[in-house]
Amino acid sequence: MKTLIKLFLVFLVVSCGLNMANAQNLKKDRQAAKEASIKKMVDEIHYVFEANYVNPSRGDGRSLTSDYDLRVSKEKIVAYLPYFGRAYVSPSDLKGGGIDFTITNFEYSVTEGKKGGWDVVIKPKDKNISDFKNVQMMRLSISTDGYAFLQVISSNRDPISFNGTIEELKAESKDTKEIKTEK
Repeated sequence: MKTLIKLFLVFLVVSCGLNMANAQNLKKDRQAAKEASIKKMVDEIHYVFEANYVNPSRGDGRSLTSDYDLRVSKEKIVAYLPYFGRAYVSPSDLKGGGIDFTITNFEYSVTEGKKGGWDVVIKPKDKNISDFKNVQMMRLSISTDGYAFLQVISSNRDPISFNGTIEELKAESKDTKEIKTEK
């Protein structure tokens, strides 16, 4: 009877060890699949950075409760991000003080990160120094597990940075609403 109990315990220990090894392999497989997915998005220039925390260069950082993002594709970059900080040139209108723009003419470069991941640099080619919100460069550091750090450098504002995640950019739906006018 004692040998039967010992055999059962040995069997239990071996099966638990195999289950743990299998769980670790599954975790590694999932992580490798996620890394491949993020690498594909970065290489194809087709992703969205969803900001969830802002780090102004002056003052304390804060969590973002609204949806702010940077949409990156081969055709255009669309930014809708908040801004907290010092502007060195006052705006001509007081509406839209955030980082809100669409650019179609830009440089996009990717380098491998030191600890894995990717460093992306985006530089708009059409620069208008008289525009107080003019973005000179955006640097995006993307980790292999999808977390990212975005730094925005403007010509007439303090730099600002954001923490967030990289997600797949969904296909933009065309506005099918037509404005009908009566004659």
